[in-house]
Amino acid sequence: MAYKKIVDALRAALIEEMDADPSVILMGEDIAVFGGAYRVTDGLLERYGENRVLDTPISEIAIAGAAIGAAMTGLRPVAEFQFNDFMACAMDQICNQAAKIRLMMGGQVTVPLVFRAPYGATGRAAQHSQSLEAWFTHTPGLKVVMPSTPYDAKGLLKSAIRDDNPVIFLEHKMLYGAASPGGKAKTAVDDLGETFMPAPEEPYFVEIGKASVKRDGGSVTVVATGLMVHKALKAASSLSAEGIECEVIDPRTVAPLDMETIKKSVKKTGRLVITTESSAVCGIAAEISARMAEEDVYSLDAPIMRVCAKHAPIPFAPTCEADAIPSETDIANAIRAIT
Repeated sequence: MAYKKIVDALRAALIEEMDADPSVILMGEDIAVFGGAYRVTDGLLERYGENRVLDTPISEIAIAGAAIGAAMTGLRPVAEFQFNDFMACAMDQICNQAAKIRLMMGGQVTVPLVFRAPYGATGRAAQHSQSLEAWFTHTPGLKVVMPSTPYDAKGLLKSAIRDDNPVIFLEHKMLYGAASPGGKAKTAVDDLGETFMPAPEEPYFVEIGKASVKRDGGSVTVVATGLMVHKALKAASSLSAEGIECEVIDPRTVAPLDMETIKKSVKKTGRLVITTESSAVCGIAAEISARMAEEDVYSLDAPIMRVCAKHAPIPFAPTCEADAIPSETDIANAIRAIT
């Protein structure tokens, strides 16, 4: 059996790791009795009991602090925040404690924990729709993972759980394949078709820090994260009829960032477009652009193009939200502009 939805692939990864290692525990708001805001932990309370699947108070500070303490004392917690926006409440614990403790203690203590959180715009307005990966990528000591397919989600989560460092694991709401209970959250899964790589049932791992080439091409390199991977693939498919063949690269993890795969592709194509759902200002697209300019500028035959969310709070009105977030048309137009 293959898992065709990210929600099922993530749950399978948790089950495999919890079966293999009794030190793996889960904690977060409504993850036990309720099964998680997006059903990732559905049924795990019954399977593992309340000592390993813990509902927490509605306090991101408490979730982060408890997870860090548990990790330092021998457990491997996977802590869930209901939205990545709410991680701002726990930034001191995440960025000043979890990210730094191993170094400050000379390696005598490890902090093997995973912070999971949904991100991205899905009609929930400014405080529940952000893509905040750049906040965490800016902090040394944190690894930041952003899977775009069930295959990557399962393999990367298993690798994250076994890592001895804190990992921020960000999951786009539109890619789960399941709406929150009682809600009508939009999902992009039905429109993705063959680009949505299923996850095999058997155990496997995906290396953190290794990009994936989702489509081969020789005209232009398109680097995309999360939901933008699928928008880029659809744009690439339409541009093929115009004789423009895009090579689409999914970094999968933005810290560490696999620049070698990106630079290898740009050497072949001579052109680079980067698309993310976060703001272009001081974001992942800016970092990739800067590193290309510093490390391999002579491979470029045209200016680098960034296709990112507008530098503004995400609006609630559907038409306004759609205008703020990059579309397939935006990506295609950027590609046309440099080819």
